[in-house]
Amino acid sequence: MSNLRFFEPQNLQVGSLVTLSENAATHATKVMRLNIGDTLTLFCGDGADYACELTSVQKNLVMARVQSKQTIDNESPLNISLLLGMSAGDRMDIAIQKAVELGVNRIVPVKTERSVVKLDEEKAKKRVTHWQNIAIAACEQSGRALVPKVEAPVALSTLLAKPCANDTLRITLDPLADKKLANLTKPVGEIQLLIGAEGGLSTNEIALASQQGFVGVQLGKRILRTETAPLAAIAVMNALWGDL
Repeated sequence: MSNLRFFEPQNLQVGSLVTLSENAATHATKVMRLNIGDTLTLFCGDGADYACELTSVQKNLVMARVQSKQTIDNESPLNISLLLGMSAGDRMDIAIQKAVELGVNRIVPVKTERSVVKLDEEKAKKRVTHWQNIAIAACEQSGRALVPKVEAPVALSTLLAKPCANDTLRITLDPLADKKLANLTKPVGEIQLLIGAEGGLSTNEIALASQQGFVGVQLGKRILRTETAPLAAIAVMNALWGDL
């Protein structure tokens, strides 16, 4: 997979001339040093890659001609939503980046009892934009042509109260659980994976999740960090039921 592949947040059509967004233009011309006549791949999140040729490279204007379209079929067969307790430092960044590489379709930052991060509305918007950009970069790197959405942070109680389809498999990690992922039946619908922040979910939160249909599972005898646990769980699910 070529690394000359960039996200372009606009509708792409074969034969059209497009003005690259600031991010794509900067990455293509200043980081990768591409110039007029060079080729690159753009994707806009519609499930396809578009082969393009640069036609203009100026300080504030980079343009490319869309030459061909190729539908990309590399999505995980599992429809996984990651409900991730908000954590401090770069833990959220790492978890989101790697979860996207592993194929998750949706990411919901969750405010839990043990979440250290407290965001007001303005900071939350900026953080979601940051996390969405991380998801986009992970798609660029991994070759995905569909971009998972990072939703606005939500309180766990609010999240648990939301209804879900009857065929949804709701899972939370609990080191005291007696079940493992291998004990569960292969899902046919969405998988909702709930992960706590630093320190995990509280006993009360695990109980509330259980009341809303979440099944507690454990990942071996070792306690995993908040940025490690979701990646291990997603990898195991893909190995059991997906394409690994």
